[in-house]
Amino acid sequence: MKKIIGFILVVLMFSSCGEYQKLLKSTDYPYVYSKAIEYYNKGEYQKAMNLFDGIRSIFTGTSKAQSIAYYRAFCTYNQKEYQYASELFKQFVSLYPESSYAEECLYMMGYCNYMASPRPRLDQQTSLKAIQDFQLYLNRYPNSMRKEKINGYIDELLDKLAYKDYLSAKNYYLREHYKAAVVSLQNCLKDYPGSKYREEIMYMLFNAKYEMAVNSVEDKKLERYNAAKEEYYYFADEYPNSKYANELKKKYDTINAFLDNYKFDE
Repeated sequence: MKKIIGFILVVLMFSSCGEYQKLLKSTDYPYVYSKAIEYYNKGEYQKAMNLFDGIRSIFTGTSKAQSIAYYRAFCTYNQKEYQYASELFKQFVSLYPESSYAEECLYMMGYCNYMASPRPRLDQQTSLKAIQDFQLYLNRYPNSMRKEKINGYIDELLDKLAYKDYLSAKNYYLREHYKAAVVSLQNCLKDYPGSKYREEIMYMLFNAKYEMAVNSVEDKKLERYNAAKEEYYYFADEYPNSKYANELKKKYDTINAFLDNYKFDE
């Protein structure tokens, strides 16, 4: 019995393959179109995509052209080719801005780039594109039911961008490249003021300025100690109960000791 069932399955498989090969060569384009949708609905996205690719030029300018563009984008998305899918959704929105599918495709344009966004240490151009796409969607559809979900995606992407810049700045700091660290850390605070890494960034920024002052040539010491002192005030004002408070207070006392001696020497 098992052999019979196996034989039947093999026959059906080859029959299906034979049918698909015939469809690729068929000139009965409406039938190919209907079968492409059938393959799509069965989750056979590559076969559906191949069939749609074969007939899309045939239906250019017809009512089916929009549907084919829509299915092709989703075939690509369902195969997890997210960046290519985003481009196809973008093409759809450009070609059919008045379509009933336009809102969904604009959302998918951003969502695909969100899905393609790499881990923080890698280049984040795709993350930036996703944010731009989502913002475009919200501008066009400010009352959309997707608004809360999209804002969540944007926050997640912004956090990834903030983390990448934080890692870069921290790398300068740990390697004791304090001048570069100061620039990078200040940019982090400017670009991502609400970052969850803010306290540590401000801690490193003070320390970097402090180390620059301590290790400075004589004619720059006064300026750099004052800069470090000012940075301490910013930190202490924002994080009075920080776990770093005692450590930074000792360095603040060292700064004041230097400044008092400097005044005395004058």
